[in-house]
Parts: sequence; C-alpha cells; structure tokens
Amino acid sequence: MRVVSMSGSLRENVGKKDAKALRRDAKVPCVMYGKDQQYLFSVDQTAFQRVLFNPEPCFIKVTLNGVDHMAMLKDIEFHPVTEIVYHADFYELTDDKPVVMSIPVHTTGSSKGVMKGGKLAYKQKRLNVKALPANMPSEVLLDITNLDVNQRIRVQDIATDNYCILNPKSSEVVNVLSTRASATADDGEEAAAE
Repeated sequence: MRVVSMSGSLRENVGKKDAKALRRDAKVPCVMYGKDQQYLFSVDQTAFQRVLFNPEPCFIKVTLNGVDHMAMLKDIEFHPVTEIVYHADFYELTDDKPVVMSIPVHTTGSSKGVMKGGKLAYKQKRLNVKALPANMPSEVLLDITNLDVNQRIRVQDIATDNYCILNPKSSEVVNVLSTRASATADDGEEAAAE
C-alpha cells in the first residue's frame, strides 16, 4: 500500500473564525480520530494533491509535533464554488483493527474471448475491501486469461487470502461481451468443426 506523508500543526483555537482564518492562509482544518485521542490540526492545501489526484489508494502518515500517526482519509469536504479542500477527517489506524477501503480492480492476461473479438467490460472498477492495515491490498488483480465470450468473474470467484470483499457475492466484476466480430469468429469455428 502506498504511503503519503503530511505534516500538520495542532490547532490551538477551534470554531468558525479560526477555520476561516486557516483557509485564508491556504490551510485546511482537519480532525483525526480512531484511537483513544482526537486531534484537531491543520495541513497545507497543497499536501492533498498527492492524495486526491492519484487513483491508487493510500495510507497517510500525518506528522504532528514530531510524532507520526498512520491514518486514512475518511471524509473530505470541498468548497461548493472553488472546489478547494474545505475540511478533512482522518481515521487513525491500529494494527489489530480492520478497516474498509475502496480498492481498484485491475486485470492481467489476455482473455480468450477478447482474442476472438469480444469486448472486456468492467462492471465494477472498485471493490469495498475489509482488512487489517498490514493486509490491505493496493489493487484487486484478476487473471482473465481463461475468460471466453459471455463469461464473467463475480465477487464469489475472487480468491482472497488476508482480506474480505464486502460487495454482494453474486455481483459481476468483469465480463466479456459478445460482439459482431466474436459472433463471426464463433460461426467460423463451427463451420471448421463440421
């Protein structure tokens, strides 16, 4: 799992006035919870670029007064007009408590159905995965080599070792759709077989 570092400053004052003053200084008011203590702090606006503009999931190492806290971004608010980050909530991770994250689906291999002219379709590009922080995958990798035309991979078909996929077991993740080219290829194979 990718780890992004952020450095923050603890907030001495809280409230609307303080939050507005922070935003004027290009800082984002933040809160971190999850363990026994809650932290109110601020982070530079530019620190969120490495998190928001990258589709890969990540954990965030937040440094507050020289102490590192491993966390994940739980919620984020944007300004309705300017779309700058308005507020962020972080969840502090513990080694023995599982967390849920949205993880991207990637494929490997060349599908038999696609080679015949079928079209690979992603029904779900991300899956909700529950795991301990140490076991959280950065991607759900599916081998589509044996996937033929009109065949699919469902959630129940995905082998998971150290994590659990929370999406419904019967929901499709990827499938190979039939196209005119694949139908023509199938007709040609049937004629050759006769």
